[in-house]
Amino acid sequence: MKVAMAKQMHEIDAAAINQYGLPELSLMESAGHRVFEAALKVLGNVNNKSICVLAGSGNNGGDALVTARFLFNRGAKIKVFLIGNKNHRTNSFNVQMKILREMGVEILNLETDRAWERLQVALKFTDAIIDGILGTGFFGAMRPTALKLIRLANSADKKIISVDVPSGVASDTGAVEDVAINAACTVALGLPKPGHFICPGANYVGELVIDDIGIPGDLLNEDIHQTLIDDELAKTLLPARARDVHKGSCGKILVIAGSRGMTGAACLASSAALRAGAGIVTLAAPESLNDLYEVKLTEIMTIPLPEDKLGVIGGKQALENLFKLAEKFDVILIGSGLGRNAETLELVKNFVTTIDKPLIIDADAIFAFNGKAEDLKTCKQIPILTPHLGELAALLDSTVTEIRQNLVLNVKHVAQDYRAIIVAKSECTIVAYPNGEIFISALGNSGMATAGSGDVLAGTIAGLMLQTPFAPLAGVYLHGTAGDFAASKKSEGLIASDILENLPLAIKKIRTLQNL
Repeated sequence: MKVAMAKQMHEIDAAAINQYGLPELSLMESAGHRVFEAALKVLGNVNNKSICVLAGSGNNGGDALVTARFLFNRGAKIKVFLIGNKNHRTNSFNVQMKILREMGVEILNLETDRAWERLQVALKFTDAIIDGILGTGFFGAMRPTALKLIRLANSADKKIISVDVPSGVASDTGAVEDVAINAACTVALGLPKPGHFICPGANYVGELVIDDIGIPGDLLNEDIHQTLIDDELAKTLLPARARDVHKGSCGKILVIAGSRGMTGAACLASSAALRAGAGIVTLAAPESLNDLYEVKLTEIMTIPLPEDKLGVIGGKQALENLFKLAEKFDVILIGSGLGRNAETLELVKNFVTTIDKPLIIDADAIFAFNGKAEDLKTCKQIPILTPHLGELAALLDSTVTEIRQNLVLNVKHVAQDYRAIIVAKSECTIVAYPNGEIFISALGNSGMATAGSGDVLAGTIAGLMLQTPFAPLAGVYLHGTAGDFAASKKSEGLIASDILENLPLAIKKIRTLQNL
């Protein structure tokens, strides 16, 4: 499923009307009816229930008016409260308002103190609220009347169903400047928007329902370069294995990781590569730690590397050893728990920019390029970077706050500017390719905010590299799905090894989807 920016969704709506001849009123009817259905699911029987409908002057408000009509016909007691400039109301909005007036539905413009008082009384006794105050075109600071209305709605502490996006959430970025509607359910119209998945906006969405509202399917897939990593996409990401595969054909992975005090990162990353289906995984780590890894990692081979100091790799001999080693492997993962010793970082930069192999660059190996992201363009092959937002900000000599101002666009620019595939980890994961394609994953959960989770993701991607050309996407899907399986048993108490242990179940889920 595609994910639309606000401008793209506006263009899609315009094309449906002007190119296909689909009347705007028809789209509004479909949108309002879908929100009505969502309200029924949230509220159950609405007969004799009091419902406040809050509407702005745009078509988002018009959708809410249609919802009001359907709820009224089902026996609900409806009160509609309007804000916004009357001169900005569209013809379709005015048609819907006229219908409601003819039906005898109470409609009040919030223009006087008396009207606001009546709203406060209505909110006190209402059973639910329909939010059609602001649409996808909103961003930045809101006007005082909208701000006041949203605060009153939230303070009523009733279930709120939002039309398209919770009012106050910027649909492209998920930004919330002041306050936003705290929805129990949000009905995304046409396509989901980035703000449904990116925090803080994602915190206000509640249950997300997505409906095409009858827009021609071609328009919902045409020239949109943001895609949701969902079950439908997952079916295409990991081809079934041929019967005659062997360990050599499933991928020989070299993991360069670990240092004194961070041995777990190397274990998690290398084990994840195996759990993801790689045939052979070899861990190259500081020689003083080799005996520990020999005991801990039963299925993974180990190779000791010369140390710059105790428990930390570095120096000319270690670099030369790695160049020779790399010739024997299909894919290289470097960085997990490697440490930030100066000699280690120098080794990383020399190795990454010289080796001509598929590369996954994680954690401390990303740190080696901080403030020097331009050097990534000298890599012989397009590398895959797996930073969390703190690591991404440091790489760019920026801040997390600045990157979050437009997360999708900023990650896209990093991939294009530095000729790399970026797997940016946050409350949602964004995968950006140098050609401008963006993939967004809402899989995973807050329990995955635990040390080592990123090491498992990096290892998962590495383990998939010879199995699919879509390893970053498949890795993100498997990692998020495995995390959700783990959370179903452990909740916030899950640890990274729980994600690791559930990777086979996540792979099994893809195979099940493929057989449906």
